[in-house]
Amino acid sequence: MKLVIQRVTSASVTVDQEVIGDINHGLLILICFEEGDDDSKLQKAIEKVANLRLFDDEEGKINLNISQIEGEILSVSQFTLSWDGSSGHRPSFEKSMKPGEARLKYALFNKGLRDRGLIVKEGRFGAYMKVSLTNDGPVTILLEY
Repeated sequence: MKLVIQRVTSASVTVDQEVIGDINHGLLILICFEEGDDDSKLQKAIEKVANLRLFDDEEGKINLNISQIEGEILSVSQFTLSWDGSSGHRPSFEKSMKPGEARLKYALFNKGLRDRGLIVKEGRFGAYMKVSLTNDGPVTILLEY
């Protein structure tokens, strides 16, 4: 499982010229499920995202999590993260989880965040999407499980 997490002042996802998800201050998460990702990895990712301290406190130190700033999350499934780029020039995605299973994991990931009281908006699994964002900082991190 790979996650690219970006602190944003705004982000949106559009499908067929319709905005299907948009947030203000919060996190844009691009997430890819790979073969072998199990429920323990999923739970670790949920806990990590819920508790990541990526936002400034009153002293300007990156010390607050998404709940503490009352931020939102825009979660976007992105299978292309599975390519490691170590060989060749044309990406291959054989490490990606099969779509049916990945769709379920994506839904469970978003539900797990919501169960922690977070506001989560979503892209559309498997759709061609256009993602817009204003990165704040910039602050971008990569998590791999």
